[in-house]
Amino acid sequence: QVQLVESGGGLVQAGGSLRLSCAASGSIFSINSMGWYRQAPGKQRELVARITNGGSTNYADSVKGRFTISRDNAKNTVYLQMNSLKPEDTAVYYCNAARSWPSAQYWGPGTQVTVSS
Repeated sequence: QVQLVESGGGLVQAGGSLRLSCAASGSIFSINSMGWYRQAPGKQRELVARITNGGSTNYADSVKGRFTISRDNAKNTVYLQMNSLKPEDTAVYYCNAARSWPSAQYWGPGTQVTVSS
């Protein structure tokens, strides 16, 4: 099992910045990649950014150039630096950890990000 705990959400004005953190514990040796997803009211959960054990990253088109995902392996923590925030970035942000075999997905409880116009 893998436990994930997010922190760093909050209320910010448009154009501002926030940094989300996700601390992982448990059987993290089996994890192949970690990422951030978000879900806005009335919408499906969508991928925001992902980082593999090898350091490869991918981003949703809507956040490219504004958000940066990174990881600190010594602290078993993944970060999401969010700059130039827009009202449409308002959502609950979830940390995700994925294992390839046997296949498994783990989720944190989520942290609210609200961007005011």
